[in-house]
Formats: sequence, structure tokens, C-alpha cells
Amino acid sequence: MAMEKVFPMTKEGKGKLEQELEQLKMVKRKEVVERIKIARSFGDLSENSEYDSAKEEQAFVEGRITTLENMVRNAKIIEEDKMDSDTVSLGKSVTFVELPNGDKETYIIVGSAEADPFEGKISNDSPIAKSLLGKKVGDSVAVQTPGGEMRVKIVTIS
Repeated sequence: MAMEKVFPMTKEGKGKLEQELEQLKMVKRKEVVERIKIARSFGDLSENSEYDSAKEEQAFVEGRITTLENMVRNAKIIEEDKMDSDTVSLGKSVTFVELPNGDKETYIIVGSAEADPFEGKISNDSPIAKSLLGKKVGDSVAVQTPGGEMRVKIVTIS
């Protein structure tokens, strides 16, 4: 039997996934079933775009529920008290400056399940995070990006 993928995440990240799962199961699923019921009442299903749309949404919702259930079931909570505070690791906030121009950026390194670049949370599988993991304050790091190599210097880890 193949091993299930483990999803490293913070306690808050798991909580958000559980909330989304609850919302989908208790609210969204019922809304979609009601849409299907209404669309069926319009008659001929072969030319019923409302029915087709509702069935597509149902498939999406059920797929997302399955995905979230798998992520929650296989979540591995990142325990902050067991982390080395001097080293970049999962769950840590890292501030670095790009060399030589000095643009400062801060990211929290999280598991792929809770990555959200718009909130400053990057996946541990991203090129930046992979390059930073295991490094310390003051280290200069080469980061391979789609646009070429970028050099950064780690300023703070928290």
C-alpha cells in the first residue's frame, strides 16, 4: 500500500481547513443539491444549462471535500516549541534582503496546504523556501527562480 502524503501545517492552518470543510459539507453541499432540484423541475435535462452548471459545481464541491478531508486526516502540526529558533524552518517567519539592491521581503514558511503568497505565506516546496530552509541569520543564499538566480541575505528569523 502506498504511503499517504503528509501535509505539514500550523495549528491555525489546520483550523482554517477544518472550517472550510465544515462550510462545504454543511452549507455549500445543501445549496448545490437544492440548485439541482430546482434545475430538474425545468424539464428536459438534455438542454438544461442550469442543471449542467449545478452538476459541475457539485462535482467541484465533492472533489474539494475529498481533498480537504485527506489534508486534515494527514496533517502534521508544526510544533514551534521543538524548533531551533536560530534556523529557518517550517512555521518560521523569515526576513531577507535581496542583494545587491537591498529590497526587504518577509515570508512565513508553511506547508503547501496552507500556502498563500498574498498573505506572505510560502510553501516549503517553493524555490525560495527550499533555498532558505536550514539557514541562519546573516547567511547569504542563492535562490534559483524561474527568472534566474537571486542572492539574498537573511536578516531575521522569528
